[in-house]
Amino acid sequence: MEKPTFDPGLTQQYTGVLKRAINKDGQFNVRREGVTWRDFHPYLFLINIPWPLFAALVMAAFIIVNTAFAGVYAAIGIEHLKGAEAPTTALRFLNAFFFSAHTLTTVGYGNIWPSGPLANTVAALEALTGLMGFAIATGLLFGRFSRPSARIGFSRTMVIAPYGDVTSLQFRVVNRRSNNLIDLEARVLLMTVELIGERLQRRYMQLDLERNQVLFFPLTWTVVHPIDEKSPLFGKTYQDLERLQAEVMIMMKGFDDTFGQTVQARFSYRYDEIAWGAKFSPAFEIEKNGDLRVEVNRVGSIEPAQLAQPVH
Repeated sequence: MEKPTFDPGLTQQYTGVLKRAINKDGQFNVRREGVTWRDFHPYLFLINIPWPLFAALVMAAFIIVNTAFAGVYAAIGIEHLKGAEAPTTALRFLNAFFFSAHTLTTVGYGNIWPSGPLANTVAALEALTGLMGFAIATGLLFGRFSRPSARIGFSRTMVIAPYGDVTSLQFRVVNRRSNNLIDLEARVLLMTVELIGERLQRRYMQLDLERNQVLFFPLTWTVVHPIDEKSPLFGKTYQDLERLQAEVMIMMKGFDDTFGQTVQARFSYRYDEIAWGAKFSPAFEIEKNGDLRVEVNRVGSIEPAQLAQPVH
């Protein structure tokens, strides 16, 4: 029986349709189905969703809770809310809604107040609901702000560039934030679709790098894979990579000096996102006073380069 090849956790199966394994936002191209409500974790969901959706959900919850309590006050009788009287039903309900908002947030302006045991009981329960609800919302807000995350900018394309007497596969990264990242490490995998045995399978190979780690990361870092005789890319052309449906997957890991925690970033390039016969243009320079200036938006700037080997 043939020994299975290396699988980083993205399956070796190939069905004839292949999209990129890692999306441009760094998320894996996997859709989960068959989960139940028991698998749903509200904290993880609210921590990971985008900021606009988080704000919209918080606002929607605030409106729904206040509308529900306003309905309870209306069912009890609006006359039990002193100062909420109004000539129309809509205005009376609106006053009950605003009283609910005052109670939920414990603002208590005093222009409307409950009268009677039942109305006061509902107001007390709503105040407790507000204390617990805002404690949860505050914890979620703090968790979203305090969670460390890497904002590593990747070049738009990889390049096949000169490297001594041979060529190399390169991409460039930059820290898009002002925090300090140290001990930054890169791991690069090449995924291809090849005939293994009697069927097509995905195959993964780790690419050796000129250096896989930098101690400091204040400028840009051009990650280089020399294409020598030991490289799986040796002798390959664009047409070969297209036929193999090649994808280069990247895992970056570093230590965030601000939060004191390890952060990670993922990215990938498909075969059609590789520029052949190119090199990266300088993205930083030394100013007259001796300061280094890095242009973050130039991380992906490239220019033509003459290869030692012809480009096909």
